[in-house]
Amino acid sequence: MISITLPDGSVRQYDKGITSAQIALSISEGLARNVLAAEVDGQAWDASRPIEQDAHVKLLTWNDGSGKSTFWHSSAHLMAEALEALYPGTKFGIGPAIETGFYYDVDFGDREFSSDEFKKIEDKIIELAKTKEEFIRKPVSKADAIEYFTEKGDEYKLDLIKDLPDGSITFYSQGNFTDLCRGPHIPNTGFIKSVKLMSVAGAYWRGDETRKQLTRIYAVTFPKASELTEYLHMIEEAKKRDHRKLGKELELFAFSEKVGMGLPLWLPKGTALRERLQNFLQKAQVKAGYEQVITPHIGHKNLYVTSGHYEKYGADSFQPIKTPQEGEEFFLKPMNCPHHCEIYKTKPRSYKDLPVRFAEFGTVYRYEQSGELHGLTRVRGFTQDDAHLFCRPDQVKEEFKKVIDLVLYVFKALGFENYTAQVSLRDPENKAKYIGTDENWALAESAIIEAAAEKGLSTVVELGEAAFYGPKLDFMVKDALGRKWQLGTIQVDYNLPERFELEYTGSDNLKHRPVMIHRAPFGSMERFIAVLIEHCAGNFPLWLSPEQFIILPISEKYEEYAKKLSDVLKDSDICGLIDFRDEKIGRKIRDAEVKKIPYMLIVGEKEAAEGMVSVRKHGLGDLGSMSIEDFKEQIIKEIKV
Repeated sequence: MISITLPDGSVRQYDKGITSAQIALSISEGLARNVLAAEVDGQAWDASRPIEQDAHVKLLTWNDGSGKSTFWHSSAHLMAEALEALYPGTKFGIGPAIETGFYYDVDFGDREFSSDEFKKIEDKIIELAKTKEEFIRKPVSKADAIEYFTEKGDEYKLDLIKDLPDGSITFYSQGNFTDLCRGPHIPNTGFIKSVKLMSVAGAYWRGDETRKQLTRIYAVTFPKASELTEYLHMIEEAKKRDHRKLGKELELFAFSEKVGMGLPLWLPKGTALRERLQNFLQKAQVKAGYEQVITPHIGHKNLYVTSGHYEKYGADSFQPIKTPQEGEEFFLKPMNCPHHCEIYKTKPRSYKDLPVRFAEFGTVYRYEQSGELHGLTRVRGFTQDDAHLFCRPDQVKEEFKKVIDLVLYVFKALGFENYTAQVSLRDPENKAKYIGTDENWALAESAIIEAAAEKGLSTVVELGEAAFYGPKLDFMVKDALGRKWQLGTIQVDYNLPERFELEYTGSDNLKHRPVMIHRAPFGSMERFIAVLIEHCAGNFPLWLSPEQFIILPISEKYEEYAKKLSDVLKDSDICGLIDFRDEKIGRKIRDAEVKKIPYMLIVGEKEAAEGMVSVRKHGLGDLGSMSIEDFKEQIIKEIKV
């Protein structure tokens, strides 16, 4: 007998050789029908694979991220089987699951391929799925693997095999298709009920531009046809909400090839939006005891050598800025934290002075590959709502909890109510990626885990996602369409204070090292605004809207009255404009709706005579007439955060 520990902590006894599928059946038939794979001692396994010793087992379904990943990777194999059946002689590169669906890199030889053939492939995939063929795992020797793919003439699989150690290689087969794969896979193809090929693109083998360009086919599958329908509807809705599209329509930001790729230009309305966000957070930070600082956009190379950023990221940064002085090099600032360490060192610090909290909306620069740039979500120059807290070891947990409160305050004010806190730890199998001692990492990781637990956060743990200098608490936010974004982050760092030799004088009159907390509730202003635009489809909360009202005179006779109304509102810091165009009022209303301006104030003969305004609200329509004072008071109440 072996002991199986389930996620709820319960322990069950089973015969040696039990499979995860059989464990699921012992719990309930419903669960057994839905199990796609399992995690056995943290490793992804096929549900049909025998368990030979005591283990912790988590059963994976469609509702688990790893379950979806297994489903989509298995679907990639099924698509490859369909392609091989339809286009004999096709060779295959890699076919991983991605965040939404999967792709396979394919070599069709001399055959031209286009999206016109998608329907034929989709039909073949469903035909094969209905056979309910099992995914069968088979360990093979390296020699046998090489022999198999040599016979097939598939140089891509042979290229992959050469990097694999003998004894670690497995094949998976379903139906008439066999692939090199570590797995796991779903029990059989019958779980796949619907499929949609999404797009086709070119991809160089192993990302190397000197090697052959393969055809990358993107697709998505679901266990229910209705879920595909919902997904395609979400895709259409996402297109309407695309921040690049809305950013242009609402005149928020632009890009210029002359300025440079990935370097956004903030237009007046976008700047107003950005400044309101910044003022909102600055106000909260002042209340929480932060001090505002400003640092340069560049720094001496030695600064980043000391911090470790040069060693880890120097090769991927912008090229150094050389000065007339021989050997002197500067870099565009990739991070604000080294600069803040130097601010901390400007004067002696006592234990009574701590915590010290420095905040900066600091613009940083990182060289992203041109193919990875995407609107505001992936840029080369961006502004972090950065702050660094320097505290005593006994203050770390309390300060960390206060930062959590600040992040949640930001999310609530902006309508992000669906989020998960991800505890991002270092990869214990690859410590060379990180700096610092095991002792300091243990202290930092335990502080984050304890603080998150004490705040009652729903957390998941991800190994290998830590920053190179310390673990993090990353907030994964779901937007209105259910898409997940990484926004706010908090990090505990024992290492930079060591590297910069930061000190404070303790109550024992001896020198001690402070602990550093890095935090950014927005993450970056650019990315946050992109997510916010798509989350609210450009319908910003009133307090954030660049234009909160527009006055629509019925004719030029009422323009003077419109100007008086505008002045009254602007005197109360309510921002808006007047539509002076010689257009019919219906057209003015339609245009204001398209621009998503929250309030339309229509003025004509009756309104001017009675000192009133006729109010319409974006998306809701006519609210009736009211005095300008009543309208002003209503707006002032509404814009309070």
